[in-house]
Amino acid sequence: MAIEDLMQQRVSRRWVVKAGAAGTLFLLTGCTSAANSGAGTSSGPKKGGTLHMAQVPDIIPSGLFGQNFPNTAVGRLVYNTLTEYDHKTLKPNPSLATSWQLAGDGTSLTLELRKDVKFHSGRPFGPGDVIFSIQNIQDPKRASQLRSTAAVITDASGSGSTVKLRLSHAASNLFDLFEIMFIVDKDTLPDMLSGKNLNGTGPFVWKQWNPGDSVALTKNPSYWKPGRPYLDGVELRIIPQAQSLLSSLQAQQTELALGLAPKDYVGLKNNPAFTTQVADTGDAAYYVGCNVKVPPFDRKEVRQAVAYGVDKERILKEVFSGVGNATSIPWPKSSPAYTDTAATHYSYNPNKAKQILQSAGLTNVQAQLAFNSGSPPLSPMAQIVQFNLQQIGITTQTVSYDAAQFIQKLQAGTLPGLWVNVHGFSQLHPATLIVSAFPFNAAKNASNLNDPVYVDLANQAFRASESSAKAVYQKVTDYLLDQQFVIDSVISPGTFVSVNKFKNFTYNMFDYLDFDEAYLA
Repeated sequence: MAIEDLMQQRVSRRWVVKAGAAGTLFLLTGCTSAANSGAGTSSGPKKGGTLHMAQVPDIIPSGLFGQNFPNTAVGRLVYNTLTEYDHKTLKPNPSLATSWQLAGDGTSLTLELRKDVKFHSGRPFGPGDVIFSIQNIQDPKRASQLRSTAAVITDASGSGSTVKLRLSHAASNLFDLFEIMFIVDKDTLPDMLSGKNLNGTGPFVWKQWNPGDSVALTKNPSYWKPGRPYLDGVELRIIPQAQSLLSSLQAQQTELALGLAPKDYVGLKNNPAFTTQVADTGDAAYYVGCNVKVPPFDRKEVRQAVAYGVDKERILKEVFSGVGNATSIPWPKSSPAYTDTAATHYSYNPNKAKQILQSAGLTNVQAQLAFNSGSPPLSPMAQIVQFNLQQIGITTQTVSYDAAQFIQKLQAGTLPGLWVNVHGFSQLHPATLIVSAFPFNAAKNASNLNDPVYVDLANQAFRASESSAKAVYQKVTDYLLDQQFVIDSVISPGTFVSVNKFKNFTYNMFDYLDFDEAYLA
């Protein structure tokens, strides 16, 4: 994907798009990413009612700005963003912003906003809300993974329905920020952080959160898209056990399951009672992380030995039932940074892994291996990694953390020597991964890697022009393969399973569910 297509840095361009029955949904999700439209458009009647959905981990309202997977089920239902990507081209389409104009040098941007939008509280939306939302992402207390991108915006002003942004330098991934940044209400931010009330402009109004149990949303009668949403409401149920999640769907107590365990998804693919979908974003990359402050993983040759010692094809087959692909890099095949050669760099080679450890003078290495229990695939993945590492001379003790604990430790850089988890962001502009995602952020990452060379590469990708982008991406990929502080293993897209009567749901490029057009047939 050309940088010019994403950011229009070479030539200022302007898009103008004119913006344009009830039900309630329950959602089931397991903590992988979201998927494509449930079953497409139907000629049947679009019914209302309550849609029931469910997921394994509870939401984390205070982590909504940190782009954490447990919140992908509800974020876009309550809030809107400025723009929304076309999944095939990564060209931004209007949402709360109707048009925009980027200066030729990429250092200023003018946005025109919708004039007919209100928050759920009834207060009109305007330029001040965009400016506040940017400042909120820039605030270190929010722990946003997009803070580095937002920090490029050095000045913002608004008048009427216009927002003008000034940037410290051209940013190749600016619209990644607009894809993910929810427009929030400053007056109710404390209530949002506590989960008491999320006051957005989206299709559904926050009704109640019962921690560990459920979230209830009701239809926004004043939504800015005429006649939408069709659903009267949505209820998200928290079902901590993956098997119970499956049972609830099979009994049709829920209409949509997000992130079922891969084997359960594959088991339902040919069941005529359900519609199965695989996300087209390719964002869910499962990896082994290394804390470079914990010996012996402070030595890159040891991390490389781990990379050779992990049987990625076995993980793909046994944990993900073949849904996805084994890989040595974070980039999905749709990324401009992807190459086949890089993806197969660390093919399974336990003998080579042993030789590396022996050359390093290491025998009987002991380590902790943590995993996020909020994502069903991670426990069996950890078991395979543990077995693989034992075969090359690294004995590990597994440690389980729930989703909230794991994310806190990931953000703080306090995970043990090794861990398994899933990351996103690689489906967006390549710069976003290395300046934003917690596992990769060059400025501060979960592995505690602090390297000026890496920081310089991140800055190059951040500022890359169309002509320089390919060479920069290759240098970034070569660095990641050499350092192996993040050992990517499998990219397995998120999956959706829905009952056939639930139609036309979709998601954005970060897998936040979009029910603007969803209905029960």
